[in-house]
Amino acid sequence: MSSIIQLLPDHVANQIAAGEVVQRPASVVKELLENAVDAGATDIKLIVKDAGKALVQVIDNGKGMSVTDARLCFERHATSKIRLAEDLFSLGTKGFRGEALASIAAIAHVEMKTKQAQDELGTQIVIEGSKFVSQEVAVLPQGTSFAVKNLFFNIPARRNFLKSDTVEYRHIIDEFQRVALAHPNIYFTFYHNGSEMFNLPMSSLRQRIVTIFSGKMNEKLVPVQEGTEIVTIEGFVSKPEFAKKNRGEQFFFVNDRFIKSGYLHHAVMAAYDGILKDGAQPSYFLYLNVPPNTIDINIHPTKTEIKFDDEHALYAILRATIKHSLGQFNVAPILDFDRDANLDTPYSYKDLEGETPTIQVDRSFNPFSDDKVNKHYSSYKKPEPTANWESLYVGLKQDTDVFTSNADFSFETDEVTGSLFNDEEVEQAVHNSYQIHKKYIVSPIKSGMVIVDQQRAHQRVLYEQFLTNMTVQQASSQQLLFPLDLFFSSGEMELIEDLKLSLVNTGFVFEDGNTDHVVISGIPVNITESEVSMVLEQLLSDLQDGIPESSFSQNDTIAKSMAKSLAVKTGTTLSIKEQENLVNGLFACKDPNVSPFQKPTFITMRVEDLDKKFAI
Repeated sequence: MSSIIQLLPDHVANQIAAGEVVQRPASVVKELLENAVDAGATDIKLIVKDAGKALVQVIDNGKGMSVTDARLCFERHATSKIRLAEDLFSLGTKGFRGEALASIAAIAHVEMKTKQAQDELGTQIVIEGSKFVSQEVAVLPQGTSFAVKNLFFNIPARRNFLKSDTVEYRHIIDEFQRVALAHPNIYFTFYHNGSEMFNLPMSSLRQRIVTIFSGKMNEKLVPVQEGTEIVTIEGFVSKPEFAKKNRGEQFFFVNDRFIKSGYLHHAVMAAYDGILKDGAQPSYFLYLNVPPNTIDINIHPTKTEIKFDDEHALYAILRATIKHSLGQFNVAPILDFDRDANLDTPYSYKDLEGETPTIQVDRSFNPFSDDKVNKHYSSYKKPEPTANWESLYVGLKQDTDVFTSNADFSFETDEVTGSLFNDEEVEQAVHNSYQIHKKYIVSPIKSGMVIVDQQRAHQRVLYEQFLTNMTVQQASSQQLLFPLDLFFSSGEMELIEDLKLSLVNTGFVFEDGNTDHVVISGIPVNITESEVSMVLEQLLSDLQDGIPESSFSQNDTIAKSMAKSLAVKTGTTLSIKEQENLVNGLFACKDPNVSPFQKPTFITMRVEDLDKKFAI
């Protein structure tokens, strides 16, 4: 029998490896930026076209490569980062697997230009789908330029799985921000379709964070710093009042490598325990430095997860450090009460001593003595009655007779009653609906009763209202006396710009001419001024994965998000009138059976079903 196991060709093996290394254009951006950082570059440029589908190019001024290294770097498992297996546990660099460049070259058109400082000429290599097309000598500056064109050109199925340009571009920004935040000592620039998106000069860590996320980030940050034998922690956390609905501005870096850790995130949330609203997420930028031999970074294909030797100690140190910083900067509650400055001693009386008052006592005074009583009350004079008081009312009877004699006049009584409705109306309203556990509304119907989920029902009502306003484009707005300024990061500002037309159709009125914040001068009639920030934050959170391309899908997503934000929540007490309006509004909808998120809004129970419950 012939053997059935055989070795795969190199180009097939590279394409299989590319499935783990290169999942989307953002994966290429991550690998190339990390290689540039490992090369010791101080100036890195990222150039992207069509969200990375057409071009991803990284240009750096690092140490470059020789002719031999330039050709060898595209081979599988070729790396300069490790020599022995033990090196895996003492890594100080980003890339170390030696598969990234080989995988990228297997699924794209690659052009690399590199030159070392001591060489007069550099090397230019062109590869298409793992096939070397050319290798030439060229005049180049020091460093490396890596251009990846037509990603997945030879794997159409993988290319079809890519999302829209908006989604892919969002992932590229995420990867760029992670590398830029980890290395504030490197000059980064980012261009997309010929436009400069980020220009990040060398700066301090705080300045880098503020430059990337713009807005009022500087006043939101609270510094965090602690040094122990296990870990050194530094960075920033946000003040509780600036917490958001989404988790977009949360970053952990371990030895300058971005990681994701639900365990460490829980430690941060534990430090905020009691000072955050339900569902709110704080922003944090935390940099942890640990000995390389105490972590294992080779447990995940994308290297975004790390195994720590002593997670429990790290958890306790991180939680205590953040809690201490919040208390030190008067962000968290402390034991001292606020002191009223009005109670302080004035400066001019600071060194003066108080004088003891003198008291004079009449020891011979007897309150029960007749002479004393008469003497005590002798100065009291009884008020005299007012003379001719009847003159104050002269002529009043004649004036009232003029009005009372005229039969054409009728007057409303000003009698104050305890309710706006009479007893019969109140009794009828009480029996129309009941609220149970501040969650359900029970209303009788002909066949039995209907039980309505108040939150889901209100979501359906608001959803259809917003969708109708956006479709018909006849939404009403209420003008604000003072315009509202809301600050967002650069990425969030782009989303708001893309959604501005749909938001205007719901009733928002924006003022133009601002790049780092939005100015709102009008809001929909069913939204209060205090709810505007919450609504927009929830909308940005729901659109983290990208904006739908079709206009109907955009309107649908916005209507769902706003309905979710503004709907009455479970635990809210509703008056009888509010209960009736909600029930009537629900059954006036086109589809009252389900909420916008396809969950049932009500159930019915017939009298026969109740009879069965009581059957013996």
